[in-house]
Amino acid sequence: FFPQTVTENFANVIHGLNASHLTDRVIQRSKRMILDTLGVGLLGTSTDVFHKVTQYSKIYHSDASSTVWGHSDFRLPPLYAAFVNGVAVHSMDFDDTWHPATHPSGAVLPALLALSEILSQKQKFSGLDLLLAFNIGIEVQGRLMRFSNEASNVPKRFHPPAVVGTMGSAAATAKLLALDQFKCKAALAVAASYAGAPMANAATQTKPLHIGNAARHGLEAACLASLGLQGNKQILDMESGLGAFYTDYTPQFLPTLQSYSWLLDQQDVAIKRFPAHLGTHWVAEAVSSLRKHLVETDDSVPTSRIKKIVVKVPVVRYVNRPFPNSEHEARHSFQFAACTALLDGSISVQSFSDQKISRPELKELLSKTKLEYPADNKPSFENLYCEVNVTLQNGKMFSERCDTFYGHWRKPLSTDDLKKKFHSNASSVLSVEATEGIIETVDNLEKVEDCSVLGTFLKGTHFPTKLYLV
Repeated sequence: FFPQTVTENFANVIHGLNASHLTDRVIQRSKRMILDTLGVGLLGTSTDVFHKVTQYSKIYHSDASSTVWGHSDFRLPPLYAAFVNGVAVHSMDFDDTWHPATHPSGAVLPALLALSEILSQKQKFSGLDLLLAFNIGIEVQGRLMRFSNEASNVPKRFHPPAVVGTMGSAAATAKLLALDQFKCKAALAVAASYAGAPMANAATQTKPLHIGNAARHGLEAACLASLGLQGNKQILDMESGLGAFYTDYTPQFLPTLQSYSWLLDQQDVAIKRFPAHLGTHWVAEAVSSLRKHLVETDDSVPTSRIKKIVVKVPVVRYVNRPFPNSEHEARHSFQFAACTALLDGSISVQSFSDQKISRPELKELLSKTKLEYPADNKPSFENLYCEVNVTLQNGKMFSERCDTFYGHWRKPLSTDDLKKKFHSNASSVLSVEATEGIIETVDNLEKVEDCSVLGTFLKGTHFPTKLYLV
């Protein structure tokens, strides 16, 4: 028996996948994604946009409540916990990135953790349950993006997490709710009507809402479907369904449950070393290599001796910002990345402070910087490169190129560096004990008996007892 529609096929697979389908590589890669997402989310609770959305969300009350990451003093209804924690994850553009282009984890993990907390009052969810639902949410996003060749390029019209992230959140939470095939199909249909956000809000405080809304709306869609709400039963098959977002939409069936193959098994995600648009990471690495030719004995670069800086990148209009005026604009500026890496040797969380952005020496370098767009430099996170040329006043020129930066899926962060990143991010909010508790829990997630222990650590409170392993 073959399903008549792609939508039916997706619903059957979401319902039918179980923990035995997970491979060791998928488990290990997804645990890295979970740890990184928790870290950038915890760091993100210090941002202005997070404070604004939590202040707004406090007007909502419910008998059921879930943890707001990094806060032991208040909780929110699960939909709004998913929302504010999702916003925190993307508030600095520090979360993971995949190909075709999207931020996969932030749309899924906050929804699952918020839901698991309220469901755990009736039943326990193991770490393996969490891993399965999480991977279904990631998988659905990856498969939907492969319905369009257009999706392989850096987006121009809409922000992908607002579309496929919403669908992934719905699939993941439908799995955790143990919905049947018919309600899984309804969850996808409902989620599609929540999907979409324009790229015009990139480099603003609104962009993090795309991830928060994806987490919240996917969860809401699954909850509504569980109550019997229905939508179009061919939502994934139709040009007027999910195809509305793509000009070249070609839906396809998923692999069979008997021999299921996960996209995450085939391709890892990129995990960022500093909080900015992924394209800027090629720029930073190329410039860091070039800086070695210019640096003086005191580790400074003689800015007055520099005549011009040429950065060769693909055409990505919303990352072409010659003079960024805010942290959000700076995170989406090829020019800022090039000049900051040249001045400081690296880029960090602190690079996006108002003090750093307004430095006279940075503005001097920005005025000497221009972008060029080689015809062979494609706007795809799989294929793009960055070449940087610096010409001195005496005519001497230096050049360096980066084809794959450290942290890209072709050159993933080491486990040690991933944990250092998590430590640095989480310890700004949590105690040492809570930070170590999250690392230990995620390390052993497939053996953890009750995943609600993560919520306890994420509050910032101590958890004095040992982990309960299966």
